Amino acid sequence: MTAPPTLPKFRQQLILAVLMLCSLLIWLDNTVLSATLETLADPTRGLGANPGQLQWATGSYTLAFATLMFSAGALGDRFGHRTVFSSGLVIFAGSSLWAAYASDAGQLITARAAMGVGSALITPAMMAILMWTFTGPARAAAIGIFSTSAGVGMAAGPVLAGFLLDHFWWGSVFLINVPVAVLALVGLAVLVPNFRSPTLRPLDPAGMLLSISGLVALAYGLIRAGQVEVWSRTDVWAPIVAGLILLAVFVLVELRVKVPSFDPRLFAQRTFGGGNVALGLLLFGVAAITFYNAFYLQGALGFSPMKAGLANIPTAFGALAGAPLASRLVRRLSLRLVTVPALTVAALTMGGYGFLGLQTPLVWIEILLLIQGLSIGMVIGPVTAALISDLPLEQAGAGSAVTNTVRQTGSVIGIAVGGTIMSIEYRRAIEPSLEGAPGPVQDQARVSAEQARHVATGIHRPTLAQAADNAFIHAMHVGAGWIAVTALLGAAVLLITLPALGKKKRPIPEPDYEEARSSV
Repeated sequence: MTAPPTLPKFRQQLILAVLMLCSLLIWLDNTVLSATLETLADPTRGLGANPGQLQWATGSYTLAFATLMFSAGALGDRFGHRTVFSSGLVIFAGSSLWAAYASDAGQLITARAAMGVGSALITPAMMAILMWTFTGPARAAAIGIFSTSAGVGMAAGPVLAGFLLDHFWWGSVFLINVPVAVLALVGLAVLVPNFRSPTLRPLDPAGMLLSISGLVALAYGLIRAGQVEVWSRTDVWAPIVAGLILLAVFVLVELRVKVPSFDPRLFAQRTFGGGNVALGLLLFGVAAITFYNAFYLQGALGFSPMKAGLANIPTAFGALAGAPLASRLVRRLSLRLVTVPALTVAALTMGGYGFLGLQTPLVWIEILLLIQGLSIGMVIGPVTAALISDLPLEQAGAGSAVTNTVRQTGSVIGIAVGGTIMSIEYRRAIEPSLEGAPGPVQDQARVSAEQARHVATGIHRPTLAQAADNAFIHAMHVGAGWIAVTALLGAAVLLITLPALGKKKRPIPEPDYEEARSSV
């Protein structure tokens, strides 16, 4: 099928409902894992995963998503977007089932990577089907309605995860994906034509392989540094160097390809290049601080999963309010005048974690999370929309692929670096409290605060649990400082690269909720 058919309005509405269901599924999965990290770290209730394994459980999904998504659209052009969409749903459902019954952290990491593959196939196909199904004014209305699924997922995800973890075992947060995916598959088969583009985009297997290999090697070295605490070891610096070399080769290969999946030439445009660098640095900070948030609320403060999920709702609401607010302000002021202060405030709220402690009142935490979500939403949506709208129409697809890849890569590296800082500083802080403890107790307590609390309960040594809480708080304070500096660097990049005055040629399009995803 090479031209969009004219579908009955009722069928269009049903297709939109199926797409929203799938979008909600992806967003719920993106948010539930952060609420599950503390449980997965517990040796009794979870898998006893160490911080490095939890970093991989989070990062493997994002890494697969980042490196495969820019090739998934080309597959849809060749084989039909419904075919690719359905394949992604099957992979996502099967890997969710695998994750739910994973018997160790290694299986969970692999299953999460497979879930990332499924999401990478689903996401471009969703938007393609939406664009083929609706035309004219109906398309704009459909996109607006479709975007609300992201908002629902962002707000409901942590609460749903909290409910499931309070009443069932940890695997239930993944198992719930399966019936939703099956329902979506039925809807796709019955309602959606197999749209495909008359112009085939070339596949880029060399670029895909180089980007995956480079990011995996880089992330491995960074995470390994947190486990061994010695940067001079070969198993730390060698993967980092190899990863950087592979990524450099990836850029060179893409520069030589006539129609690259990831076009580095776009970075030569000052605004586009600077805006993407700033978004990558912001997403670095968001991913790292979200990783800390899970262990702070459920671990150090002892919140139940449900209470922690409810506590994080202000972040989602702030992000959803921030995007449309910034869009209105940009029309009156300029993109730089709106987003540079907003990114600065976001960086300061990340640094604000350096002032949180074991006795901090919940109301102050909620205010911090609300301001953080609001400021992040005021940056990501408007900047992304401006970057894409500033490109010629024929480069919009390539620009979108670059922006999405940079954002996801920032998240992967943020989790790796943020988790490594936390592990190193925690071990340094807990060490004095382990003097006189048996060797096995010391070894377990050094792994993480969760392991220390578990062993402290077993040997009836509450002072060790208290020491673990204090060591974690110290590690969080140190990490928050570095995360804030990174995000402030992003604000500086925006200040330098964005034009001082907004362009009056064409308005910046209204950003949708999809661009506020980083707040969770």
